[in-house]
Parts: sequence; C-alpha cells; structure tokens
Amino acid sequence: MAKILIIDDSPTDVRVFTTLLERAGYQVAAVSTAEEGIERVRADLPDLVIMDVIMPGMNGFQATRTLTRDPATSNVPIVMITTKSMETDRVWGLRQGARAFITKPVNEKELLTCINDLLPSAA
Repeated sequence: MAKILIIDDSPTDVRVFTTLLERAGYQVAAVSTAEEGIERVRADLPDLVIMDVIMPGMNGFQATRTLTRDPATSNVPIVMITTKSMETDRVWGLRQGARAFITKPVNEKELLTCINDLLPSAA
C-alpha cells in the first residue's frame, strides 16, 4: 500500500483528499505546515507528497524546492494542488521540482490518474 503525505493548511482539503485517497487504497498522513512536511518527508520517505502552495510561513514552492534538491528526498514525487491557476504558477511549480500541478477544485479522477501515473505499482 503506497504511503501519501498531504501537506496542506486547510482542514477541509485534508479531509477531502484523505477520504478520496484512503478509498482508493492509499495509506494517508497529513501535516499543516511546509516546515513540518519537510521533516515528515525526511523521516518517513512517503511514496508521494501532495503539496498545497499557499500556506503560512514557508510556501509550497519553497518546500518543494527544498525537498527536490535534497538527495535524501529528491526521488519522492510531489504533486502540487493549489488555487493558483496561472500558467506562470504551474511552470514555477514544475521548475521547483513538482512532478504535477493540479488546480483546485480537484477532479477526483484527474488526481487518481496523476498519482497512478507517478506510482505505477501503487494501490
């Protein structure tokens, strides 16, 4: 069972994503800050990270860059999910190392397809 870490400061979004992912057979954990997310990724090495962009303190772009530039965590795929829908935001997120960039509201099928593409042997 693939482990997915959600890094998002919105309890509502965390609940929605957790329900969706658990129903699809994934093991899910969540944290509410980018700083805590970086620590959890380093400690637990999840199979995939779902990263919000707009959070207090460090934002998702900064956290993604930190994780993808660290040799210990650079292989963990990051899917950025955000309300930021400008093409420049998508390009910037991918430049920071995200493997995918999805805008909210999230289409359930799109998210699961994206995760399955990044984790071909996953749930």
